[in-house]
Amino acid sequence: MIKVSVLYPYQADARFDHDYYRDSHLPLVKQYMGASLLRYSIEKGLGNGIAGEPPIYIAACHLYCDSVESFQAGMGPHSDIVNGDIKNYTDLVPLIQMSEVVVA
Repeated sequence: MIKVSVLYPYQADARFDHDYYRDSHLPLVKQYMGASLLRYSIEKGLGNGIAGEPPIYIAACHLYCDSVESFQAGMGPHSDIVNGDIKNYTDLVPLIQMSEVVVA
């Protein structure tokens, strides 16, 4: 199994609509990826471990798929639509990390 993490680095002046991300963007991703997407999770950054300090990431999502190939098959044909929706919830550029899930 693989996990694709989409990470949004915290910036004090950034715009990020967590409600839109949860209620519209990730359901859109699920709709287009279909059975290629086994599940997803969403995180809202709270802090960085030092009291009163902002989080490293304002938000993150994790997409779980059977393989890199299944992720590419599910996302590839729709990446323009999914990426085009980013402007509706943030002005940040996400960082992407693809990982093999070793223990779940």
